[in-house]
Amino acid sequence: MVDLSNSATMSPPATAIARASTAADPNGIESKNVTNVLDLWRLKKEIPAPFVWPHADTHPSSTTTELDVPVVDVGAALRSAAGMRHAAAQVAAACASHGFFQVTGHGVDPALARAALDGAGGFFDLPLATKQRARRAPGSVTGYASAHADRFASKLPWKETLSFGHDHHDGNGRVVVDYFTSTLGDDFKHLGEVYQKYCEAMEETSLAIMEVLGVSLGLGRGYYRDFFADGSSIMRCNYYPRCPEPDRTLGTGPHCDPSALTILLQDGAVDGLQVLVDGAWRSVRPKPGEFVVNIGDTFMALSNGRYKSCLHRAVVHREQERRSLAYFLCPRHDRLVCPPPSSAAPRLYPDFTWADLMRFTQRHYRADNRTLDAFAHWLAPPSCSAPPTSPSPAKAREAV
Repeated sequence: MVDLSNSATMSPPATAIARASTAADPNGIESKNVTNVLDLWRLKKEIPAPFVWPHADTHPSSTTTELDVPVVDVGAALRSAAGMRHAAAQVAAACASHGFFQVTGHGVDPALARAALDGAGGFFDLPLATKQRARRAPGSVTGYASAHADRFASKLPWKETLSFGHDHHDGNGRVVVDYFTSTLGDDFKHLGEVYQKYCEAMEETSLAIMEVLGVSLGLGRGYYRDFFADGSSIMRCNYYPRCPEPDRTLGTGPHCDPSALTILLQDGAVDGLQVLVDGAWRSVRPKPGEFVVNIGDTFMALSNGRYKSCLHRAVVHREQERRSLAYFLCPRHDRLVCPPPSSAAPRLYPDFTWADLMRFTQRHYRADNRTLDAFAHWLAPPSCSAPPTSPSPAKAREAV
């Protein structure tokens, strides 16, 4: 989820994927002719070669059991000291292990959540020509993308996405509305208003979670809330169509989120999110009224590795489509990311800004479970050797 240059994994022409399953242009030259990806989603038998993932990435565990994640009542945590102590203990246990938990008591209006999910469904049902008005520009994190074919040549995800930014200190409260009207037209003003309100609700929920995380790490309620108060976060709508060969591809490949925190809303009873715990993929099923939360690489760096950013993926289904909404909490672009001054443990990662990490994951590296280590090497390459080349596309995995 982010920005960079000299990418070795730029996309094949969209027409080549949809029509002939041919290999990508090695120079990443983007075709001016965009084939309707809905034709691809209607395939009945065999998926194109660029969508096939290695068996090691797609194979399920012998029995994919549900991950036992704590349900944290953030409302109770904010209301009383006892509630905060309980929530902090739950979060500390989860984040030291796999970094996933669910939240309730968040105060988000169910009608607003439903409107945001329905808005995503309506957008992805639009003609391709309309969606392409918001087409993602090279090197940008925002915009519409089909299968991330604008960035990658192989191991393409079976999905469409729409991403846009949300500035926490938006003076007129219209940055999301303005994005929709400027890219898609005035007819989309109402949809922009829905997502403006949803992003504001996600901002408040994420900052409440940051209070709990601060207490859990012994830093107090205000430390991380203040750190992210002027952040610039990212909202993403995901659509995972039905797939004729779900065992050969993925909706989102194995990765860790580069952001600080992800708040995920899953639609209905269709599961898809899986987390790798103790070498086995475990599912996190949708539950009414609850959001799934996970720690990202930025917060792992902020905590100096005490809290874990865990590998996860999204699977697809033969008979069921799936939608989800992901809000990625991010700091201000120029904010320095580093552990608190009180941290006495040896530093695991160098200081960096969110803008640097965005640039790295958008242009140089396909996010996986080694992103932070690769990023640290990229920031400070060995002085006695030749500059490192960009990571091999064959070894890179899927960004959120």
